[in-house]
Amino acid sequence: MRICVALLLFILGAGSAAAATRIKDITDVKGIRTNQLVGYGLVVGLNGTGDTLRNSPFTQQSVQAMLDRMGVNIRGSQYEPRTRNVAAVMVTAELPAFASKGSRFDVTVSSMGDAKSLAGGSLILTSLSGADQVIYAAAQGQITISGYLAKGAAESITSGIPTRGRIPNGAIVEQNAPGMPVEGMPLVLELRNPDFTTAIRIQDAINSFAGQRYGMKVARAEDFQSITLSRPRGLSATRLFAEIGEITVDPDQTARVVIDERTGTIVIGSEVRISTVAVAHGNITVRVKEQPRVSQPLPFSNGETVTVPDTEVDVHEAGGSIETLRGASLRELVSALNRMGLKPIGIIAILQAMKTSGALQAELVVQ
Repeated sequence: MRICVALLLFILGAGSAAAATRIKDITDVKGIRTNQLVGYGLVVGLNGTGDTLRNSPFTQQSVQAMLDRMGVNIRGSQYEPRTRNVAAVMVTAELPAFASKGSRFDVTVSSMGDAKSLAGGSLILTSLSGADQVIYAAAQGQITISGYLAKGAAESITSGIPTRGRIPNGAIVEQNAPGMPVEGMPLVLELRNPDFTTAIRIQDAINSFAGQRYGMKVARAEDFQSITLSRPRGLSATRLFAEIGEITVDPDQTARVVIDERTGTIVIGSEVRISTVAVAHGNITVRVKEQPRVSQPLPFSNGETVTVPDTEVDVHEAGGSIETLRGASLRELVSALNRMGLKPIGIIAILQAMKTSGALQAELVVQ
């Protein structure tokens, strides 16, 4: 953990200048979006690692319904399926924008019951529908997983998540993705990270390019997220987006510090500034140790053997140093924290205290 944090701080402290980024990498075209699909299906061919049908009644019902559709009727008979080679799964995917009939895309398969692993299984033909309950695709194929499960009589080993996998190009589009053609869409770019400064920089960069290329200004920043484009006469919307997308700008960002106390991750934005403040940090460790002792009675006495508690309390306070942080930039802040030799939990505590005191001029996000 110490190495990872040191590397993170080194990378963040390497420089505060923003790197030039293509417009296509920080914006989306309004109206072009993916659509989430979901379906319920069965995975067959498992080597005894599927659902326990008695504990997963929905799997048993699905198997019976599938056999009914295929003309095999086992309802009301003495035979009840007890196989563990089948698993009920949820199939999820994202339908790409402008996907047409016959095109393929990947799907994710996740177990719903008590299956141990989906390794070696195949998904039976499953319909995938959107939020509007319309079926847009059908999925089927061999599942590939990144984890594995190996077990014996007394021990088992699990790596990764063997109950979730993917089927590359496992879905075929049966109905065109909803939406309008590019030529009929409004020519609007939307920032993925809305910011007034970034929107104005994009507007100026596009107009500078368009003045030389088309002889006119084509961009206008409507707000901190949207930039409206005017298409020059005789130019298709597809070519306009393609040419504008390659223009580079320096996106601005809000001063923000993100902390994940669970993993000890700290991310400090390059725009973070702090006022002059003195910081001292020290750790106090209290250790309580219980070591019961047995007390034996004297010979020929009528006493009893009893257990006597023996408690040992140790208090240790680590030496803390006081540092003056007058960091006007990220580099100075990182250097001051490194000089104090703090671990992630100490840095998190200091950043939270600095925010409370008003010295940290940034938004503090604790996850």
